[in-house]
Amino acid sequence: MLGKTANGLFWMYRYLERAENTSRLVETGQRIALTRLGSGDDDWLPVMQTAGVAEGYKATHDELTKDGAIDWMLRSKENGSSVLTSIAGARQNARMVRTALTHEVWEATNGCYMTAQEKLGRKVSERDLPSVLGMIRQRTALVRGTTHGTMLRNDMYDFARLGTFLERADNTARILDVKYYVLLPSALAVGSSIDNVQWETILRSVSAHGGFRMEYGNVYSPRDIAHFLILDKRFPRSLAFCASKLKDNLGYLASSYGKKTDACAMAEALIRRFMTHDIEAVFEFGLHEYIEEVLIALGQLGAQIEKDYRFYE
Repeated sequence: MLGKTANGLFWMYRYLERAENTSRLVETGQRIALTRLGSGDDDWLPVMQTAGVAEGYKATHDELTKDGAIDWMLRSKENGSSVLTSIAGARQNARMVRTALTHEVWEATNGCYMTAQEKLGRKVSERDLPSVLGMIRQRTALVRGTTHGTMLRNDMYDFARLGTFLERADNTARILDVKYYVLLPSALAVGSSIDNVQWETILRSVSAHGGFRMEYGNVYSPRDIAHFLILDKRFPRSLAFCASKLKDNLGYLASSYGKKTDACAMAEALIRRFMTHDIEAVFEFGLHEYIEEVLIALGQLGAQIEKDYRFYE
């Protein structure tokens, strides 16, 4: 029974984080399209590739259009990672583990689902898109806030946090990767005004713009931004911050159950391997190659967590 409850909480919070991250990617696509010369519908392909939903779109659509891409990412029931599908998945898992949640968390989750059903029940117009995306972020943030404010810090809380930070780390890595290797119009654009606008857009897409400006001012250096999103332990969406929280919560579970699992050791190894270098070493190795390795390690860690805690038994 513990495995099923842990699984439900883990995936409930993964789905909530995925819904928020997908809404941020849609907003990023909108902003980037406005900064690119001669941009067209094809600009949405790298955005969907980042979210991992491009192949599904191409399999069910004859042509790529901006409206089609946004609708696919926000509300398509055929897309297992759309915002609407993710929020529905979060609510379904919340129902399965209702007794492990406080009343406030359940109400926030159910309210998030009901609002999403209303706002995404039909195609979202371009005029309404900003307010709908803002609503998604606010509603998922409300669930997160009630979780922090009302849930007992026990093993159930740890599984919820593991789902959140595993999904968040994956998203930050993908956004950084697609910016550096896909979104630049050409090598000549590096360091140009259009490049700087796009980097600022990426910062906004992970709510890093304000924090970055506090630390670095208004100069957008690719290395500074990469350092901030990868190695800055103070920023709650950086890879280093997420990896640290994964390690901490797996450590709490090890203490609760009196046994250190393979996943716990893998989280510690992930930090040693990827979060102990300076940014120059990361660029020397290759940012794209580095992120690919991180994504593989995160996927392996997620699978090991499910195995160690017998999610499907």
